[in-house]
Amino acid sequence: KGGSLCSRQQGGIFMKYGPLGRSGLIVSRICLGGNSWGAKGNRGWGKFDEVEAPAYFKRALDVGITFFDTADAYNAGRSEEIMGATLVKMTKRENFVLSTKVGIRMSNTENDVGTGRKHLMAAIDEQLRRLQTDYIDVYQVHRLDPHTPIEETMYTLDQIVRSGKVRYIGGSTMPAYKFAQMIMLADWKGYSRPIAMQNLYNLIQREEENEMNRLCHEQGVGLIPYSPLARGFLAGNRSREGGGATERSKNDVQVRAGTYRDCDWEIVERVKKVALGKNASPAQTALAWLLSKPYMGSPIIGATDLDQLSSAAKSTEIALTVDECKLLEEPYQPRLSPVN
Repeated sequence: KGGSLCSRQQGGIFMKYGPLGRSGLIVSRICLGGNSWGAKGNRGWGKFDEVEAPAYFKRALDVGITFFDTADAYNAGRSEEIMGATLVKMTKRENFVLSTKVGIRMSNTENDVGTGRKHLMAAIDEQLRRLQTDYIDVYQVHRLDPHTPIEETMYTLDQIVRSGKVRYIGGSTMPAYKFAQMIMLADWKGYSRPIAMQNLYNLIQREEENEMNRLCHEQGVGLIPYSPLARGFLAGNRSREGGGATERSKNDVQVRAGTYRDCDWEIVERVKKVALGKNASPAQTALAWLLSKPYMGSPIIGATDLDQLSSAAKSTEIALTVDECKLLEEPYQPRLSPVN
């Protein structure tokens, strides 16, 4: 499968590992995301704090997941704080890969936002403090701001890498031409080069195949897409009338039945069909499709149940045929703009 280098049995699961992009950083082929950490009381499915988190991080490590992602803007820094108070203390720092993001507004202070030098230099120290670690493995531009020249951003990121506070850099959702500028400037100036792109990509949201995914494949940048199950829709437990079996399906306004089109529901039916033939779940099958892509690094999953972590880890063992991938992809119709 694309990017797989080795596997290791953990808890009866053969987790796959491979390089992130064209770099020497080895990551588990499944990444656990931190968007829900610290959202307790704010969302029906965001129930995690320092009390609940350790069980999830322990289960993740037990099934071989060693790649964890968060951001400063996730719940106003609480996600990073929870990871620092729990995950970072559970195992040796070199035993896992930690990524976080920067760029979204953190307060009403004028410079507490964006990718300018003042904010980046202040943000990295605050993030290290919250995460209770000396370094971040992958530091990603969450959103580029329209006011800062890319030259300033890339120069500052390179200095942060040279300081030892960050090992690698990456980007998140942005126009492909902007990411191409980041890569070209890094190559021209000898700055640290992006190795990862965190974008919206799944079986029903494939607009990034047009430009960004092609760019990343050609430039050796690994994809670590968010929402690989389309906010849970591809797990196959939703109703056309609305709602479903999970807390998220009942509470997330972005997964209402009206969000999805007939072609999306057809894709779900085909996911269920292929899953049945593989003795797998729909969620595992949707993840296996992503993992079949040659530019894929590690899809970022969320979890509201411990068994979802074990299930996701098992998806790395599933190999889809060319015909099965074609069956899953056939009903797709592009959107005029992605659903975030």
